[in-house]
Order: sequence, then structure tokens, then C-alpha cells
Amino acid sequence: MNVSLLGGWLPAMLDVVAVAALVVAVGWRDRQWRVRAVPMIVGGATFGTLIAAYPAARLLGVTDPLPFHVWLWFGAALAALIVLAAGWRSARWWRRGTAVVAIALTTLVFANQINQFVGYYPTISAAVNDWTHTPLPGQESMSGLAHDAGTAKLPPAGRLVAVNIPPAYSGFRHRQELVYLPPIWFRGRHRPTLPVVELIGGERGGPGDWVRLGNAVQTSDDYARRHHGYAPILVFADSIARFSNDTECVNGPRGNSADHLYQDIPQFIEHTFDASRNPAQWAVAGFSMGGTCALDLVVEHPSTFTHFVDISGDLAPNSGDPAQTLADLYGGNVAAEQANEPLLVMPAHGRYRGVSGLFLTSTAEPRHQHEAEELSQAAAKVDIWSQVEVFPGSHVWQFAGPAFATAYPWLVNQLAAVPAHREARSSKPA
Repeated sequence: MNVSLLGGWLPAMLDVVAVAALVVAVGWRDRQWRVRAVPMIVGGATFGTLIAAYPAARLLGVTDPLPFHVWLWFGAALAALIVLAAGWRSARWWRRGTAVVAIALTTLVFANQINQFVGYYPTISAAVNDWTHTPLPGQESMSGLAHDAGTAKLPPAGRLVAVNIPPAYSGFRHRQELVYLPPIWFRGRHRPTLPVVELIGGERGGPGDWVRLGNAVQTSDDYARRHHGYAPILVFADSIARFSNDTECVNGPRGNSADHLYQDIPQFIEHTFDASRNPAQWAVAGFSMGGTCALDLVVEHPSTFTHFVDISGDLAPNSGDPAQTLADLYGGNVAAEQANEPLLVMPAHGRYRGVSGLFLTSTAEPRHQHEAEELSQAAAKVDIWSQVEVFPGSHVWQFAGPAFATAYPWLVNQLAAVPAHREARSSKPA
């Protein structure tokens, strides 16, 4: 179950077996098959792949183009399907069965090629646990947490708690979310007031992605062990409500995601876990869509959040081309779209006080690098301190996790340095 899906012997074996099954399914057969059917299969698969690849970004909501080898396997799966249809009458039973196996195997390889591109399921176990909604390792309920709260002895690690946050302000029908409580939280009345980091994932996924794929709990536990149990509270937020509902963390036809993130969650965390109410001790970090959200939430709501870590985010919220974005995210409301574009929001707001952030991107993302530089320069004009850092890697969770771990000590230091002029929130706006 812990065999890698991202590399190693299993993906390589699947590639070989899938190709072998497809070759056997096509076969040598008779001259008419070789002269007429085989060229038709190749041509049909090629044409079908080109047709599928062209509108793929629009139909699937993929903003980054899929690599060639993904579409190569899509073509192989389509070829296997054509082989089965074209040769059904003339083929023997075992060749028909081989064609069915070839369809299944090439489709499986195609799906895993996409998985390798995004790095979503590193192992078979991770995929099965996600599909079966298995609780994350160490996850517990609020009722189980109450028993250990207030102990004088620091636990060796923090706890991951499943929470149901009421959408009191947003009405956003989100899924169950997760909260990481560092070891020092269990000191009860003797603990310090703890800062908070909201973590947001990509346009497809769930609140547990930063735990399963981004190793955020492990990163925080490692930090806490070196700092006498101290670390921020982490909130693994649900910004999309379901697996494929790209909200880009804005309010719109796909739900009031922004209201949930900057109103529902802080209100609940402050009251339930006695967290800091000071905006200077609240941050947002995210990867891909979540990176876009991190910057957007901070510059739009500096009275709630003050620090951000934007990992491979975009220039502004988007769900495709400009027309598609305007329709999908804002229902055609141009003013609403402009109110969520950082390059417009920052100069309109004017000078910020105490806001800081990091833009982290990979060497394989020149577009994100250029956009991060543009955003950082615009931020500097309104007194937002930021820095762009580029690390080896590509746009996958296997890059985002280590990137966050690199930024984590800096982020904790920012949250701990509370300026005197930042006052605590007394309550959340309705």
C-alpha cells in the first residue's frame, strides 16, 4: 500500500504492461486489418487526442497545460477503445478480452500520469485513504481533545482535530475542516496566546491536503520540538466546498468562500481555542490557488490577516481565460472582479502597516516567477515587505511541502513580533 505512484517500479511496470496489452490487442491479423484498420486506429486516436487537448483547460479547469506524455497516454487509451470497436466482429474472444484489458491499463496509466504531474497521490495508500475518507493519522474529535486540555505536561507532539465550523457569516457549505494544536496549547491557562495560520490548498482537493501532501503537521511538530512546544495554531481550511469547485477564495456564484475564510474561521478559532485576536498574529499560507488566496486575503483584509506565504500563486484569481473567469467567479460583475485583483487592491488601499509576505516558486515555473516579481514590486510601493524566492522543483505538492517548511521559521517570527500599534479585534463584522 505504500508503493510510490510518482516513480519507481510500479509506474514503470504499468507502462510496460499497458503497451504490451495494446500491441497484443492490435495484433498482426490479416492484410486488410493492417492496411485499413491500423491506420484508421492511429489516425482516429491522434485526431481525438488533439480535439481533447485543445479545450482541456476550459472543460477541466486546468490553468497549467498538461505535458505531452499525459496526452500520449490519453491517445493510447483512445486507440485501445477504437481497436475494441473496430475489431469486435473479426477478433477472437481472447483478443477482445485483451483489448478490454488494454483499455483499462492505458486509462489507469493516463490517470496516474496526471497524478504524477500534480503529485496528488504519492502512494497507493494515500489514494485509497482519500477515496474511502479514512481519517488522517492522529486525527481526533473535539470530544477526545477535551480530556487532555489543561495538562501540566507537554505532549510530545501537537494534535490534529476535526472541526465543524458554523458558516454563520458566509453561508458557505464547506466540508469538515482540521485544526492543528501545538504541544504548548495543552498547558491550558499557562499557555501563551497563540498566533494562527490558515492553510489553503489547490483548486482541486480538500482540507487534509496540507497534512497528507504538504507535511504541515510534521513541519510544525519539528519546530515545536526545538522551541519548547511552541508553534502557531494551524487551520486547514476548506475554500472550495467540494473537490472540483474552483472558488479562488472569492465571493461569487461558487459560494462565499472569502467570507468563510476571513470571518467564519477566525471567529470560531478565537472563541474555541482561545487564539490571538490580534491581526498581527494571523497569517495565510497556500499553494497554487491557495497561494493566490493567501496574498488576496491579506491585502483585502489587513484587519484580519497581516502575513502571507504565497507558494506558486497566480497574479490574480482566475478560472481560465478572462471571459471565463469573469463569468465563473463573479457572475459577470466587473466591479467584484476588480475588488479581488491585488494589483488594483493594493494601490487603492494605500499604505499598509506591518504587512509582510513571501513569494515562493519553483525553477520550472517562469510565469509564476515573473508574476511574483510583479506582485512584490507593487507591494513595496504600499509598504508591504515581501521577498521572492525560487527553489528547484515544479508545480507539485512535493515542491510545496518543503517550500512551506523553509518559510515556516520566518513566518513564526513574523507572528511573534507583535507591533504595539496593532490592536486586537473586539469582534468580527457581520
